Amino acid sequence: MEKQISAIRKQTVAFMPLLCMTVMLLSTLSSLSAQKAAKPQPPIRLEAGRLVYTPDEQGNRVPDFSYCGYEQSELPIPTVEAVLVVPHRKGDNTARLQAAIDHVSTLIPDADGFRGAIQLEAGTYEVSGSLTLHTDGVVLRGAGLQEGGTTLLGTGQDRATLITIGGKNDKQEAEAVEIADSYVPVNSLQLTVKSGSFKVGDRIIIRRLDSEAWITRLGTAHFGGGNTTLGWKLGNQILCWERTLTAVAGNKLTLDAPLTNALDPQYGITTVSKLTWPGRISRCGVENLHLASTVDPDNAKDENHRWNAVSLENCEHCWVRRLKVSRFAGSAVHALETARHITVEDIISLDPVSEIGGYRRYTFYNEGQLNLFQRLYAELGYHDFASGHLTSGPNAFVQCLSVGAHSFSGSLGSWANGLLFDVVQVDGQALRFANRGQDGQGAGWTAANSVFWQCAASLVECPQPPTAQNWAFGTWGQYQGNGSWTESDSHVQPRSLYYAQLNERLGRQPYDPWLLPVAGEPSSSPTYEVAAQQSEAAKTVAITLDRWIDQQLAANPLPTTTAKLPDVDDLKPKLIPKQPAPQTVSLLNGWLVSGEKILTGKRQKVTWWSGNTKARYLANAQPHITRYVPGRTGTGLTDDLEAMTDQLKQQGVVALNHNYGLWYERRRDDHQRVRRLDGDVWAPFYEQPFARSGLGRAYDGLSRYDLTKWNTWYWLRLKAYADFGEQKGLLLFHQHYFQHNILEAGAHWTDCPWRTANNINDTPFPEPVNYAGDKRVFMAEQFYDLTDPAYRALHKNYIRQCLNAFRNNSNVVHFVSAEYTGPLSFVQFWLDVIAEWERETGCQTLVALSVTKDVQDAILSDPVRAALIDIIDTNYWRYLPGGQLYAPQGGQHLAPRQHERLRSKGLVSQGGNKPSEQAASVTDKQDLEYWTVRDYKHIFPDKAVVFASEEAFSGWPAFMAGASLCNLPTGLPAEFLTAAVSLKPVDPALTPDYWLLADEETGYIAYVKRGSTLRINLKGVMGVFKAQWLDARTGIRTGPVFRVNGGRERVLTVPAHTFAVLWLTR
Repeated sequence: MEKQISAIRKQTVAFMPLLCMTVMLLSTLSSLSAQKAAKPQPPIRLEAGRLVYTPDEQGNRVPDFSYCGYEQSELPIPTVEAVLVVPHRKGDNTARLQAAIDHVSTLIPDADGFRGAIQLEAGTYEVSGSLTLHTDGVVLRGAGLQEGGTTLLGTGQDRATLITIGGKNDKQEAEAVEIADSYVPVNSLQLTVKSGSFKVGDRIIIRRLDSEAWITRLGTAHFGGGNTTLGWKLGNQILCWERTLTAVAGNKLTLDAPLTNALDPQYGITTVSKLTWPGRISRCGVENLHLASTVDPDNAKDENHRWNAVSLENCEHCWVRRLKVSRFAGSAVHALETARHITVEDIISLDPVSEIGGYRRYTFYNEGQLNLFQRLYAELGYHDFASGHLTSGPNAFVQCLSVGAHSFSGSLGSWANGLLFDVVQVDGQALRFANRGQDGQGAGWTAANSVFWQCAASLVECPQPPTAQNWAFGTWGQYQGNGSWTESDSHVQPRSLYYAQLNERLGRQPYDPWLLPVAGEPSSSPTYEVAAQQSEAAKTVAITLDRWIDQQLAANPLPTTTAKLPDVDDLKPKLIPKQPAPQTVSLLNGWLVSGEKILTGKRQKVTWWSGNTKARYLANAQPHITRYVPGRTGTGLTDDLEAMTDQLKQQGVVALNHNYGLWYERRRDDHQRVRRLDGDVWAPFYEQPFARSGLGRAYDGLSRYDLTKWNTWYWLRLKAYADFGEQKGLLLFHQHYFQHNILEAGAHWTDCPWRTANNINDTPFPEPVNYAGDKRVFMAEQFYDLTDPAYRALHKNYIRQCLNAFRNNSNVVHFVSAEYTGPLSFVQFWLDVIAEWERETGCQTLVALSVTKDVQDAILSDPVRAALIDIIDTNYWRYLPGGQLYAPQGGQHLAPRQHERLRSKGLVSQGGNKPSEQAASVTDKQDLEYWTVRDYKHIFPDKAVVFASEEAFSGWPAFMAGASLCNLPTGLPAEFLTAAVSLKPVDPALTPDYWLLADEETGYIAYVKRGSTLRINLKGVMGVFKAQWLDARTGIRTGPVFRVNGGRERVLTVPAHTFAVLWLTR
């Protein structure tokens, strides 16, 4: 063995010179190879004082963000000359301030497009309403944001935005043309269209459509759980950039700002269309103010107050600067998607007051394009510096500090592209360009081609989404993501990417960026002298951004003089347009009338669960009163009630049937029963009648409800709708309760305010809930049981609030509950509370009885309670052919559709009075509808009857039986429904071929069911009638007006069509 080892050693020694030579040769070759293969370059580097970019193989590179802000940051924000003063006055200043804005809006703009600034004095100006800058060139300026300056104090309990800079959303797009390029990389300033007649100066919209291929490539069709509901859907992820053409060479277009996403036809077609937007405004500003909101001092999470301080929409080249913002629930500044080239700077946000959760405390929130947010300080926010869904860039947050935030800053919604965070610090929270998956209503990948530059946070998340990139340079914190990372745990040069890019693009720095200086020497080997200096400096606190902002503003104040300025109080008062007089709704001769006209039309329900804020949903959304999306207005969001009531009127709707939402927020749309992880609730919100208490934690992650306090916004909205409706002949069906919460799917009860776990009022329900089969809820019996005095008092208090809210409105009809199939006892209690309220207040209100037939008939047989009923609704029962009846009994602990399922099995327990003998003899659908109404009108001629079925609302058959709110054609003569008020239905046995409404003194209406002639008995009726035939389908007269003499039976020829109505009037 030793000989073998010795031999091996000799062989090894002999081999060593050869091995060494080989190693040396390989080392030399490796060195030569390394010299040939250049070291990979970072995405951005500084060479000779200039930025050098490294594109990828397709030409994509870090975008140039320097185009953001007012006038593309090429000019400093101007100090606009003051032209009007609003002196300080105690009390509400809304009208005075808006009058000043309106007056300056009428002045002629100067050469730079400015009409002038409105100067406010020092002091607190109370503002109960909202202020809107609506015309180009108007600036609202205070006397400073610190103590001794100007405070605009938003008062009251409404959520209205305090100040809006907003024009009109009247944009129009020409026909779109496709681009011809095979690929357009990130940061491109040019693209080629296949055709078109574009010219320099044209405004254009570049629209990159989404595709199944792109969604599949990103992996965003499904986020887990085997459920694709929250996955990305076609039409919801369309990217848009608004640009101006600076050059046109044939079909090659040059843009005024770079694109921030690659245009690759394999992932979606890109189109270009011309844009005109006459109502968009520019050159407006809000500055030098302290904006504050009143709050409930007893509720640390109060939300019955102002949400947004400043909102910007339908505007460009505007600014918001030099503000202190305090005690708002939503945003200090919210730039919506229609706002571009906005600068938001030098703002300090303090003391927000709201729940801790979604859509609250989005302190500086950007959904627009080419916007610059700089030198911003925020405390105790939620998402302090954030961009929204599909926010296309460039957009930049520069030199910002968040302290004590409850959640991350970064991108919130899907695929924000071209977003820069530059010298941004989030103390104690995260900066994220994350793939949020299902969070944020299926946000998925939230950022693309976006940059963290010189940022610090507890966590910095920078992933690379497929088809794009994200970059992080000089970041500090914990790290997550497979994006591009350069010089982590270190500082990079230049200090600010934004200002370096701006300097290089312009060849100059157009204004002082006021970058907070970095003091001291960072060397790890300082000299003795430097160490002594730094030790002395360490005894002082570091200057923070809020102090830096204060110092800079103090050193660079805006002019605030009011000498020799015209006074707003000396202006001639503007005439306020007179509001239309309310059309009183009343019960007249058994008809519901508005003024002197019978109310007819469609009835429409509101959505009470589901929805989102994306394009596909919004395109088909229905009007709603108490749906809420903070900061956003429109159908599917927060409806504009004036526009909404106009729309309903145009669509022939006569009544909107409203109940509170099944649950507040959209996470529960999954019908799960789990307690939510946090309060990151999803919009749109279907508001509840009750206020949150600020205490404890409900199942949705927000605080528990207080069933004795009211959600003021909810009630103000209902009241405002009723007021508009009363001017326009619209009814509000006000459902006091919504039975859906207490039956069927367990999720219906999970977030319900009445559930013991969700309120601070100790409602008498078992916790934890005993869900049937760990899935279904049967809480109806307990909910309707009022034997507990404290629980009974809660209901009484709530019912009285439902009445108090509308004590001066004649057009509100009160219902006990949507889908009510509960017991007689609860309806009796409800009516008794109404009776007591009417006696105490002296007010009368319209009360509808919309319950199961047995409960309905029992109430109507009770003379005391029957006297309270104005309207009988047939919604929960119906006549069937051959004298049969579908009328499930009340109080059986089943929902309407559960009763329907039993009916299909022949198991329904029927209740209520049987149909009359005449009703029992008919089989035709229209005859059944007629007799459903007629049986009740015969017994209760002075009450209104409303016919309803699950198939459709009835028109002529129910109307001819005396029903109100029938869906009749809109083409009826103007006087028809006024003349009909005096008429009553005639026994159909006397007119077998037609139905008749009659009053011998005033006239007749006959609806022909069959036959070519109509025989009408006018014996004993003297005088001459004006007669006309109407088409029952359209209401339009067919043929000429003719005369019919009374005194005998008349036989009239029915027009050729079979849809005929004869109208005789004096």
